[in-house]
This record gives sequence, structure tokens and C-alpha cells, in this order.
Amino acid sequence: MHLIKRYNLYFAWLVAVTATFGSLYFSEIRGFTPCELCWFQRILMYPLSIVLGIAAFFEDDKIRRYVWPLSVIGMLVSAYHYAKQKLPRLDAMQPCTQGVPCNIHYINWFGFVTIPFLALTGFVLITLLLAVKGNEANAQHIK
Repeated sequence: MHLIKRYNLYFAWLVAVTATFGSLYFSEIRGFTPCELCWFQRILMYPLSIVLGIAAFFEDDKIRRYVWPLSVIGMLVSAYHYAKQKLPRLDAMQPCTQGVPCNIHYINWFGFVTIPFLALTGFVLITLLLAVKGNEANAQHIK
């Protein structure tokens, strides 16, 4: 746990970079066309690769207040997108009206791992990694 607390910014940056390159792999190499909700998830994840990289380099723990809104909104979009894939009743709500439908499964590993699930996992990990450091900083502030 000490390792995670000490290098949380680097781990969060690694998650963001992995998610960014993963999404580029699926679209540019595998040829999967992103739907509207995928684009929103990309808009929220891609800047995290840059911002978290800079914050890790400069060991700037105050970056949390700028990263959390992006990661929390990303979690909400990803959770909705994943639910839309797995719960057919949500198809009545149609934010994706042009292009690729948002309920398409390009991948479905183990019956539950889809691209929105991978994005959701990335956003959750980034949020939790930054929260770990926040708890340690608050504990030191109280002492």
C-alpha cells in the first residue's frame, strides 16, 4: 500500500495512458468506429494522459481537484454506456442517433468486458488512486 501511496500519480498516469492507447488501438488498428458515447469518454480520458503525466513529473498532488471532475464524469458516461449495452430497456433513450449505435459490442470478453467497461475501469482506478493520496495528505495535515 505504501508503494501505491508514494507513486499514485504515476500509476494514475499509467492507467490514463493505457486507456488512451487502448482506445486508439481499437479504432485505428482493429478498425472499430467509436460511437457518440465513446467519443465523450475519449474527450474525458485523453487530457488525463497529459495532465497526470505533468503532475507525476512535478509531484503535484494538488492536481486532484482538476482530475476528479473529468474522471467522475467519465465514470458516469462509461457506466451509462455499459448499462446501455447490457440492459436493452435503456435503448428507449437514444443519445446515439447517427453513426454507430452505442449498444454495439465490438468486444465481449468473458461475457461482461466491453469497451465501455474498460473505460469505466480506467476512470474508477484513476479516481481511487488519487483518493489514496488524498487520504494520506489529510492524515498528515491533521497531525
